[in-house]
Amino acid sequence: MAEQKTLLVVDDDPDIRDLLSEYLEGLGYAVTTAESAESMRAALGEAVPDVILLDVGLPGEDGLSLARYVRERFEVGIIMVSGAGETVDRIIGLEVGADDYVAKPFDLRELHARIKSVLRRYQRSAEAEAAKSAEATRRVRFGTATLDLDSCQLFGPDGAEVPITAMEFELLKVFAERPNRPLSRDQLLNLTQNRDWDPYDRSIDIRIARLRPKVEPDPAKPTVLKTVRGMGYMFVPNA
Repeated sequence: MAEQKTLLVVDDDPDIRDLLSEYLEGLGYAVTTAESAESMRAALGEAVPDVILLDVGLPGEDGLSLARYVRERFEVGIIMVSGAGETVDRIIGLEVGADDYVAKPFDLRELHARIKSVLRRYQRSAEAEAAKSAEATRRVRFGTATLDLDSCQLFGPDGAEVPITAMEFELLKVFAERPNRPLSRDQLLNLTQNRDWDPYDRSIDIRIARLRPKVEPDPAKPTVLKTVRGMGYMFVPNA
């Protein structure tokens, strides 16, 4: 079920507030209203909506000033609503950070189309940020180095690639997926699917010894790929 979108209608005309509330609630939106700058700020203190319908001609502090206030503090859609359709008002409204502008009297269906357009724009932006964040998580910090799980590369603090073998990458990948968990040599063999390694010939120990100079701030005192006595090894992030 789609999440209900929230709207804040800011207008000093009670008839306009009632009209928009009834119409937009009938379309499935959760609508709150405010009649002034003060009440708008109070409403924002309670909850930040998805879109604000903001009247330009409010008494006292006008809608243009409020749009600037909102844009500096919140990631929310702003549609300016004005009784005057002059081009200069439209331009100023967009310059202070509004996403769209409609003039009174407006067609309710057109207003709804503009609301949906602004919502889609912010949804795409949120999805892009989420994708960017997910991409960032594919890079894991290992002490002084960074492991890129997609390109199978290790990068040093200066951004230059640090050569690693396929087996060394597999070991780092296993550690990256299981931080702060002691892993025995036998577990590491199973998880890297390198059962041809002999756990008794110290192959794991040799590869850990080769990795430490590439990731440890002080290889003589390892804090990233730590030895766990009687068990094996453990990856400690942010060490």
